[in-house]
Amino acid sequence: MTGVRRDIVIFAAGSRGDVQPCVALGRGLAERGHGVRLIIATGQEPLAAGLDTTVLSVDPARLLETDEVREWLRRGHNPLTFVAGFRRVIRPMAEMLLGEILAGCKDADLLVFPTLGFVGHHLAEYLGIDHALIHFQPSQPTSAFRHPLVSRACGANRLSYHLVEQLAWQLIRPILSTWRRDTLALPKPPLGGPVRTVRDVPVLACFSEAVVPRPPDWPPHVHVTGYWFLDEPAWTPDPRLTDFLAAGPPPVYVGFGSMTPPRPEAMVATVRAALRAAGLRGILAFGEDGADDDVLTVGDVPHSWLLPRTLAAVHHGGAGTTAAALRAGIPAVVCPFFGDQGFWGGRVAALGAGPAPLPIKRLAPEPLTARITAAAGDERMRRRAAELGRRIAAEDGVGRACAALEDARWARRIRAAGEKGDGDDR
Repeated sequence: MTGVRRDIVIFAAGSRGDVQPCVALGRGLAERGHGVRLIIATGQEPLAAGLDTTVLSVDPARLLETDEVREWLRRGHNPLTFVAGFRRVIRPMAEMLLGEILAGCKDADLLVFPTLGFVGHHLAEYLGIDHALIHFQPSQPTSAFRHPLVSRACGANRLSYHLVEQLAWQLIRPILSTWRRDTLALPKPPLGGPVRTVRDVPVLACFSEAVVPRPPDWPPHVHVTGYWFLDEPAWTPDPRLTDFLAAGPPPVYVGFGSMTPPRPEAMVATVRAALRAAGLRGILAFGEDGADDDVLTVGDVPHSWLLPRTLAAVHHGGAGTTAAALRAGIPAVVCPFFGDQGFWGGRVAALGAGPAPLPIKRLAPEPLTARITAAAGDERMRRRAAELGRRIAAEDGVGRACAALEDARWARRIRAAGEKGDGDDR
């Protein structure tokens, strides 16, 4: 470790794809001598084994599994419906969780939080400590490409970031303004939010430059670290899985993470029909448990174990699953549902590691068969995927993120200690 030992709190609640990288970062920091606490959602404690944790009483990711939230997200193209749904669905949970998050930050001198709502900024202001931001997808304004949550920018790429930033802030502003006033006793934030205040805060961009080349207009405080992979400990697969893998050529993995379609039975039938038409075996991470000669349905299997044993992957384009498939060196067919998934699907295709994305609302046997066939049989695509896999596997994303936090020159407490002559003995 270089510099001062720090007591660091990392906000790691969200989907599994959000939690695992944060656990990997936490373990990396702990190994370098820092004190680390993770704020995680209930039920995810096993992932953070060996680290100090504050467990939230509600798992925000579980909201995605409710019919109400799925319907709200499907209607996201209507701004009025989206705002009304946000206030009805998110606000009650957010007001409860903010108190738990504050309690989890006790005794910290550095907060590492995702961008949404600038919660880390408000807490750091209240506690008088430093904070850094996590970007799981590119969220720093640039002219090079539009914001991952925006489908079209009409040439106004940089403006798209400010628009998304302001939409997110205006949605959550009533909650955070009340919290700042009643709980934190802080001044009311400006109408435009704390955007300017956080402009120079260090950013840990948790993705690979091999996947998203660093735009020339990103400032030095944005660190594109590479992915933060959490490699599972020794894992013993079910004999059904090992027997299936040994019984024939490598299968195609099909899984959509926490995304659940409105008609899962129809999706299973579509996937099975596409695999059959392509003449390929498959492993499905969704649907009713079962197996036949060509398709096996499995439960929770670590991507780091399974994907390198497959021919290709069909997935939803979540940041974590995209990273895992790329590191495995296999082509991927991305079927985005919403959010940044379309962006990652576009990157996979642009890099030559998969065919054009197939949005989940357009999923049908014929287009899925064509894309699976391309992913499995296009030698150029397979070589490109393998090349990317080697590059990503060689990166030390966790190490680079830790170094960025340790070597930054922005730490108020370090500067204050130096001014008082305390040196590094804190």
